[in-house]
Amino acid sequence: MKRGIANLPLHWGKAPRWLFQRMVKLSRAILEAMLCEFPPQEFLRRLADPFWFQGLGNVLGFDWHSSGLTTTTTGALREAIFSLNTSMVMTAGGKGKSALSTPSQIESLADKYSFNPYPFVRASRLSAKVDSALLQDGYKLYHHSIFFLPSGEWAVIQQGMKEENSYARRYHWLSENLEDFFNEPHKGIVSQRRELLVLDLTSSISQGNRGVIVEFSREKPEKVEIQMNKLKTLSLPRRHSLLASDINPRNLRKAMISTYEKAPENLEEILGIRGVGPKYIRALSLVADIIFGAPVSFHDPPVYSYAHGGKDGIPYPVDRNIYDATIETLEKAVKKAKIGERDKMKALRRISEAFAGKGS
Repeated sequence: MKRGIANLPLHWGKAPRWLFQRMVKLSRAILEAMLCEFPPQEFLRRLADPFWFQGLGNVLGFDWHSSGLTTTTTGALREAIFSLNTSMVMTAGGKGKSALSTPSQIESLADKYSFNPYPFVRASRLSAKVDSALLQDGYKLYHHSIFFLPSGEWAVIQQGMKEENSYARRYHWLSENLEDFFNEPHKGIVSQRRELLVLDLTSSISQGNRGVIVEFSREKPEKVEIQMNKLKTLSLPRRHSLLASDINPRNLRKAMISTYEKAPENLEEILGIRGVGPKYIRALSLVADIIFGAPVSFHDPPVYSYAHGGKDGIPYPVDRNIYDATIETLEKAVKKAKIGERDKMKALRRISEAFAGKGS
């Protein structure tokens, strides 16, 4: 499976109110047009495609390469979905504190529309935990959005930041064809930058290493400490120097007591234990690699056009009249489609196909 990450420079500030209001209206028109033409599952597939999502942000008029494209585009989609007041497509999450309240937001929607919130809460928590503890690339998550259907399908878009190099990184997930959360789980991979040292426990290369971590987590702390002490007498390869320096025996023992008492059966149970974070996972992964020869991947799992211009005037300023005309045209087409007149929708499709042909 291809995996999806997009790197974007960190830009501060926010979309002006006049632009964001239009982004919400255009997002709603696009969403309604898609729901007229396709089943809602197709909308999730598009969101999980990092290229399509980047293109959507460009069409809405935000910066083509800004980290704010992620937060502003998902924010506009969120407002558009809420304005529809429908259970056909739902969303939860956001930036900062809103991201942390994603489970409670899902549960509130479940009370309103009468569906089981557990699969979506689980997907939200696990995707965030995996991209912070199992894929350790140095980008700290600060934005998390989940889009989902009452029938059980979902897509997650989340973003992390690395202030040292002024870049952000976006992660895309899709429930469709997802066999598990730990082995090659992301949808696609696109990146303009690769990091030199990344601990990637989601790689298929790391499958054996993940298994040893589960076994170690059920062992008595004293037994693992013996193995850890062996590392002090080894000449570690260069790629391990950063990992070894992060190990704090006191913190490791504290976390190991928790896992030993819980006797976890799999990675999901391990990640759900309080106190288990990136450093704990990193320490056990290092032991599994060096002592037991269970390899782990250190390879970083890592290229659109404009309709209305960009917020900062790049490649040209947003033309408000053209933007409003686009919204009006789409809204009229959706309205006609809803009452059975699909000619405009067919015409829009023909236009789209014509442009696609020119680009080929």
